[in-house]
Amino acid sequence: MDSTNAKHKNSFMAPILLLLVQLMPALQIAGAQSAGVCYGRNGNNLPVDTEVVDLYKANGIGRMRIYEPNQATFEALKGSNIELTVTILNNFLQGLTDAAAATDWVQKNVQPYSADVKFRYIAVGNEVHPTDAEAQYLLPAIQNIQNAITAANLQGQIKVSTAIDTTLLGVGTDFPPSNGAFSDAGNSLISPIINFLVSNGAPLLINVYPYFAYIRDPVNIKLDYALFTSPGVEVQDGSNGYQNLFDALLDTQYSALERAGAPNLQIVVSESGWPSEGGDAATVDNAGTYYRNLINHVKTGTPKRPNGAIETYLFAMFDENLKNGEEVEKHFGIFSPNKQPKYQLTFG
Repeated sequence: MDSTNAKHKNSFMAPILLLLVQLMPALQIAGAQSAGVCYGRNGNNLPVDTEVVDLYKANGIGRMRIYEPNQATFEALKGSNIELTVTILNNFLQGLTDAAAATDWVQKNVQPYSADVKFRYIAVGNEVHPTDAEAQYLLPAIQNIQNAITAANLQGQIKVSTAIDTTLLGVGTDFPPSNGAFSDAGNSLISPIINFLVSNGAPLLINVYPYFAYIRDPVNIKLDYALFTSPGVEVQDGSNGYQNLFDALLDTQYSALERAGAPNLQIVVSESGWPSEGGDAATVDNAGTYYRNLINHVKTGTPKRPNGAIETYLFAMFDENLKNGEEVEKHFGIFSPNKQPKYQLTFG
């Protein structure tokens, strides 16, 4: 090789190699990772947002879900390459049935940051039930936010959806997984939303908690089945064998979607966690076991959907001492508010 050409080639390659080295942390975070973490802020002792984002980066956590738009969080996320889900809470749904309000929401909370923050999903509503007053506002709010995202030319980057829980099933249809079907009330709420998601290529977000399923029925559900530690198949459902409750809960939802006419709709598990204290079976050992096994397990699919990883968000980043509800709700964090890890977890 001509030495002059070699010198030119080396001088050309050097800045490219330097750029690749600089990008390596970001590339690692953006890799084939299935598990993100929800960042709830219901605490009076939590770190500031810049420290929170640094904690995500230091632990290789490449996806975050937040529960309200927050300017300080957006600023801290700039250039981080962390993919973000923003939730719009239920008390805002009625206001967003006004198209102008939805446009304003997007112009205020998304557009100013979209060049530097990797928005992934907007979850319009969280666990809205058919009997809730907000149920009537859910679909119009979703549609208006979608229209505002499209008007901002961000529809290729950001998908609009909603997050449901696993209670929309009909009585007696939650077992076995192949029996899954939405109740009449659940179907009336979710069917038009499913149609919207299918037409827009967006997934359905579902909060899936084996912990709560277990404590409601500890006689029939074994703890090791809920913790991914069962030594063998616990539930045989036709040709599908279930060794853990997480897969069974998720595939029950897939069965319900099939019966609702959406066999190809993707599910994103927008919350899943186990508490470390405050309730039955809520111990540090159980929670650590659950989180470790969940992170590893979602790299692959379920018996019903075996191909591909399950995009999943651990709930939550921190214990939240101001969380409403039972005491157990305050202890789902994988970190303490002082940023010390409660468990040894490996992401990525």
